[in-house]
Amino acid sequence: METNKILGAIILALLLIAMFSKVGDLLIHPEFPEQTAYKIDVPEDTSSNASSEETVDPFESLPEIIPMLAMASLENGEKLSKKCATCHSFDKGGANKVGPNMWNLINRTKGSVDGFAYSAALVEFGGEWSYSELNKFLLKPKKYIKGTKMNYNGLKKDSDRADIILWLRSLSDNPAPLN
Repeated sequence: METNKILGAIILALLLIAMFSKVGDLLIHPEFPEQTAYKIDVPEDTSSNASSEETVDPFESLPEIIPMLAMASLENGEKLSKKCATCHSFDKGGANKVGPNMWNLINRTKGSVDGFAYSAALVEFGGEWSYSELNKFLLKPKKYIKGTKMNYNGLKKDSDRADIILWLRSLSDNPAPLN
């Protein structure tokens, strides 16, 4: 007899839930639109301004790095380099890791560390690691030297790039002059 009462209560509860659901739908009358999104008409801009904005070179608008080095923080540069230490060593005569050793980097020929297999793109790019070149490369390595093996997004803040470049400058027996 107790089992019948429990089953009856459960059935009654289910019926009441179904009934309240139907009554609620009748009272509220939900209406759903045929489209669930709004169309926004955006005119196509075929003027030359749209194409010139897309081709703006981020490296042309960089500020001069030499004046920024005068205000840079060696301590912050060393702190920022901890991210780089995963792939690079910084000690004089240190071993290459995933990336080459960074000792005496300023004014060193690109792709010139013995025992490290540089990407062909970096070797072909040529030149030396001047302050300006490092500033551009550290902004967006893969965009500055397309095809480089350096898998790093870059440093967006000018002050951070100046800090790390100043710190890299200090990694030498005879630091390169600031000119």
